[in-house]
Amino acid sequence: MKFCVLGSGSRGNATYIESDSVALLIDSGFSGVELERRLAAIDVSPAKLAGILVTHEHTDHVRGVGILARKYKLPVIANSGTFAAAQAKIGDVPHYQEFETGRSFNFAGFAIHPFAVSHDSAEPVGFVVSRDSCSLGYCTDTGMVSRLISHHLNGCHGLIIESNHDPEMLRNGPYPLYLQQRIRSRTGHLANKDAASFVAELCHEGLRHVVLAHISEKNNDHALVLDTARTALDGLADSIMPGISLSWQHRVGEVVIL
Repeated sequence: MKFCVLGSGSRGNATYIESDSVALLIDSGFSGVELERRLAAIDVSPAKLAGILVTHEHTDHVRGVGILARKYKLPVIANSGTFAAAQAKIGDVPHYQEFETGRSFNFAGFAIHPFAVSHDSAEPVGFVVSRDSCSLGYCTDTGMVSRLISHHLNGCHGLIIESNHDPEMLRNGPYPLYLQQRIRSRTGHLANKDAASFVAELCHEGLRHVVLAHISEKNNDHALVLDTARTALDGLADSIMPGISLSWQHRVGEVVIL
């Protein structure tokens, strides 16, 4: 299995996953043209995609979903709450496949488990995507780490976890108080130290790579994210130390092979 965070942040999110020449997107928060450009940057044609998994209805996650689905005849795969809330943004699509949060399903040879996260949207989820005994966990846009989230991400071979903000930068930054409170809330976004501590808890011998994602452009710093993560992981045995990389808003991230 290989994956790449094509972009992540408040201006757009999309992640590419491929195994045995079958590919999926998690979210498509960029314009159709921009998403095609980012796929081309990793030598992938959108025609290779089998479908689009959707985490929640916020614009930075669904902006290009309808455009891609119509152009390439792709199924849109979401739960009922997300699809209803996103329908005005997505528009008509060739095929909609509904899943139930908390219930595993199969699609295009992938085993997919959607689990509930804590975010201010209709029915937000993260995913564990598995194929051929290899699994990737995806969890962004959550204001807290629940036992349920930890349970489902424990044991994954790859992880994409948000590390959204530094509390001090958020407090002293340009955002108005109401927006700061939203971000800090249990239905907002994870702070760097919370994300780093969570990654440290999830480390095991089978975990090969972690991507820290949804990094705020105004309330965070990539070097700080990486330093916070490394500090949290300091002291772990070499046998359980995963590779760590960062996502970016304006360019594609590393192509990771598990």
